[in-house]
Amino acid sequence: MITAIVFINADVARIPEVAEAVAGIEGISEVYSVTGQIDLIAMVRVRDHEAVADVVADQVNKVAGVTATETHIAFRTYSSHDLEAAFSLGLD
Repeated sequence: MITAIVFINADVARIPEVAEAVAGIEGISEVYSVTGQIDLIAMVRVRDHEAVADVVADQVNKVAGVTATETHIAFRTYSSHDLEAAFSLGLD
């Protein structure tokens, strides 16, 4: 599983609509509205690098109101929350 963190700049008047549109893209697990130099952060979780390109370059960048993106690929996960979720699959 590949995890990518996408920083998204958006037209300020359209941030909620951009966030909703991005959240609806397959491969996007979460979208956060944040403070600072960027407007939104999207978490991409897909099977391979080609799928990252499909999600970011072919879909996120084409959402009306997106003005720029910056993508970071995660190497390792250190969050115990993510580890707990991975090991608890099928135990419910």
